Amino acid sequence: MEKSNPLPFLSIIVLLLHVSNSMVTPSRESAYGTFLQCLKRHTNQQDQVSNIVYAPTNASYNSLLRNLVRNARFNTPSTPKPLLIFTPLHEHQVQDAVVCAKSIGVQLKIRSGGHDFDGVSYVSEVPFIILDMFSFQNVTVDIQNEIAVVQAGASLGQVYYRIWEKSKIHGFPAGVCPTVGVGGHLSGGGYGDMLRKYGLSVDYVIDAKIVDVKGRILNRKSMGEDLFWAIRGGGGASFGVILSYTVKLVQVPEKVTVFQVDNTLEQNATDIVVQWQQVAPHTDERLFMRLLLQPVTVSSKVIKKQKTIRASVVALFLGGADELVTMLEKEFPLLGLKKEICKEMRWIDSVLWWANYNDGSSLNALLDRNHYSVHSNKRKSDYVKTPISKDGLKWIWKKMIELGNVGLVFNPYGGKMNEVTSDATPFPHRSGNLYKIQYHVSWQEQGAVADKNFIGQIRMLYSYMTPFVSKNPRSAYLNYRDVDIGINSHGLNNYEDGKVYGIKYFNKNFERLVKVKTAIDPENFFWNEQSIPTLPSKA
Repeated sequence: MEKSNPLPFLSIIVLLLHVSNSMVTPSRESAYGTFLQCLKRHTNQQDQVSNIVYAPTNASYNSLLRNLVRNARFNTPSTPKPLLIFTPLHEHQVQDAVVCAKSIGVQLKIRSGGHDFDGVSYVSEVPFIILDMFSFQNVTVDIQNEIAVVQAGASLGQVYYRIWEKSKIHGFPAGVCPTVGVGGHLSGGGYGDMLRKYGLSVDYVIDAKIVDVKGRILNRKSMGEDLFWAIRGGGGASFGVILSYTVKLVQVPEKVTVFQVDNTLEQNATDIVVQWQQVAPHTDERLFMRLLLQPVTVSSKVIKKQKTIRASVVALFLGGADELVTMLEKEFPLLGLKKEICKEMRWIDSVLWWANYNDGSSLNALLDRNHYSVHSNKRKSDYVKTPISKDGLKWIWKKMIELGNVGLVFNPYGGKMNEVTSDATPFPHRSGNLYKIQYHVSWQEQGAVADKNFIGQIRMLYSYMTPFVSKNPRSAYLNYRDVDIGINSHGLNNYEDGKVYGIKYFNKNFERLVKVKTAIDPENFFWNEQSIPTLPSKA
């Protein structure tokens, strides 16, 4: 977050003034009292308001803060903590929170689920308040019209479960982790294992409700098409507080097929990955074959312990096993898929399977926001436009084995992703990409030394991958939040700072997002470390 050269004294003063709308940053004690009094002036339910504002001295403060922190490296004594946490129960309380946070001049962080890999929604280096949307979990399903109204604090698991309650042949194309919050997932793009058949989650958003900087509740009609476009892939927290999304449902077959096939380098994994690149982005759009690549240690009769790479093809096919096996015998013979490996099931059961809920959990597990193991982690992303050669893959395996802990996930594109233009939503990474890469590393060790080690590993692999991925810009996916690619200090260089990461996340759509941001929030109240910046002031 620091510049390489110190700012001139005058610039420092301007920066400090710009971080806050007030001349004096409130202390924790004064922030709580001032914010609470402001809320009470705006409501008749004063007793209720007192019960949903949590100061650090409140006995529930720490548990509430940690409840949805999905990355243990942001759950330490040294992690910056909010001045207070506000957990609204009603839409008008969200309106009041925006007005009051603005009046006392503190940053407002909006948290809907907590699956924020770099903690942008709940950590800050400047004084901040968390607006926690946890209580906004309603999912209203209208099967007759094939739509659902989903509040921002609902989890994807809740969405899937509520749809299944009403219909066995409907679903929604979104992430495979059920504990992800809807607000962040949909506003950043959203994808899952029906990506190639149905595209992104935002492609099915037909309306939304948002609280803007003036405290107004706007829907699609009142916000206008520019803002509605922006919050379907451009990140909602740059523009206001998302209350809910109205989405179109999609139809799923009564029976789907899943499988997982694992191979190590000694079992011809490299040739399998070469062929996967030729098949996965181009095969039947009903088939999504994710590729997991992980350094592992294996034992054999000859060698007790040997480091290698395990390649796992994990798939969902929106159809039956017989058709799938016949298809892949022709298109992907190296995989050697057999029918006995395949599992036919209902679509809702495939949600559990993909989430690795293999502990005998019932479908009720989809409603459990805590069904998730929290470790320290770091994620990064890339896009691949041309297949990586066999020699290139061998070089990558060597680097992964040397590092020892960083895995890769290849997510194939094609299908529906080739049919939607790059500017239809802010998410620009459509046709032209064979697959997206997620880099991931997780660790249980605690402390700065461990963090430095594991984060250093993932950054090193990311650097090694430069020759194989997209260029000018080297693109990234907003929902795999990565502050390594640039941050915004909210100062004099607001626009230039934002452009560094904005071009990577949004490519040519970045400038349109900036124009929308400048129109809807000209003073840049809804700022975070990777928010959309406003246009530079002519002054």
